[in-house]
Amino acid sequence: MATEGTGAQAAGDLGRGWKISPSIRIAPGETAVLGEIDGPGVITHIWCTTAPHRAWRGTVLRMYWDGAEAPAVEVPLGDFFCQGWNTFSQVSSQTVAVNPNGGFNTYWPMPFRTAARFTLENVSAEEVILYYQIDYELGDVADDAAYLHAQWRRSHPVPRGEVHTVLDGVEGAGHYVGTYLAWGVNDPGWWGEGEFKFYLDGDDEFPTICGTGTEDYFGGAWNFDVPGQGYTTFSTPYLGLHQILRPDGLYVSQQRFGMYRWHVLDPVRFGTDLRVTVQSLGIGPGHHNGLPHRYRPTSDDIASTALFYLDAPALAQRPPAPDLIAMEVD
Repeated sequence: MATEGTGAQAAGDLGRGWKISPSIRIAPGETAVLGEIDGPGVITHIWCTTAPHRAWRGTVLRMYWDGAEAPAVEVPLGDFFCQGWNTFSQVSSQTVAVNPNGGFNTYWPMPFRTAARFTLENVSAEEVILYYQIDYELGDVADDAAYLHAQWRRSHPVPRGEVHTVLDGVEGAGHYVGTYLAWGVNDPGWWGEGEFKFYLDGDDEFPTICGTGTEDYFGGAWNFDVPGQGYTTFSTPYLGLHQILRPDGLYVSQQRFGMYRWHVLDPVRFGTDLRVTVQSLGIGPGHHNGLPHRYRPTSDDIASTALFYLDAPALAQRPPAPDLIAMEVD
């Protein structure tokens, strides 16, 4: 029905109903409301794309459930769709699909009981053009249906000898369903020895779940290194190393990686609380005692997006909202 919009000039000879307003402009510093929906219902699919691609780390996507003042989802737009480096990378998974050239899709079910609200804040210094569609169903929501949450954190870099916190401050019952990492390597050599650890329901020093290495957690093995071709990408329904940026060669620093794992068939369930960490750990030369190599802490740039379902529409404890300085990668 629009008579004005981003396509008005291009459709000037066609008239009303012919793509007059296919997108919106979001000025620097502006927050656009993408949707306000009365429930009960469930979001079934979101598609969007932006111009320019730099907006992927220059905008913050937020989702609010059932009138909560605090967002349940507060993540850079690109990271929510596994695109944390402002550079397109194909993702072919069950819940997130990213297609040429920057078509973002998510199929995470997002139930709500009274209301759903979506916003996108432009924290960059340039105008963003956003095309988007939110698909949803209205109808009864099961009593035990939980709310989707997503949190973003970045250690830039991880202090040497410390761990990167993927998720913390979660109180309540729910299940953890996904991790996306944008990992930048700052040390030479292999970088992915760090263990993923899930601290559940009162765990203190030791976690209930402890992994064997970063590449193992994302479903790979042996450094993602196929003899003769080096680091090798893959994108499957539930996990992948979908992005490799190689400015300096295989084992020289400043590599950049994008990895995802969706715990759809293997959710990590918790009853009272949850904390998740990953070690920044690599391999260095061996000791004088003849060992061929040794583990050594690294100081890499790790940005994580953690997705989980919770029995409450908002959390009391959340990390600081992403700002441009925290997000920028260009």
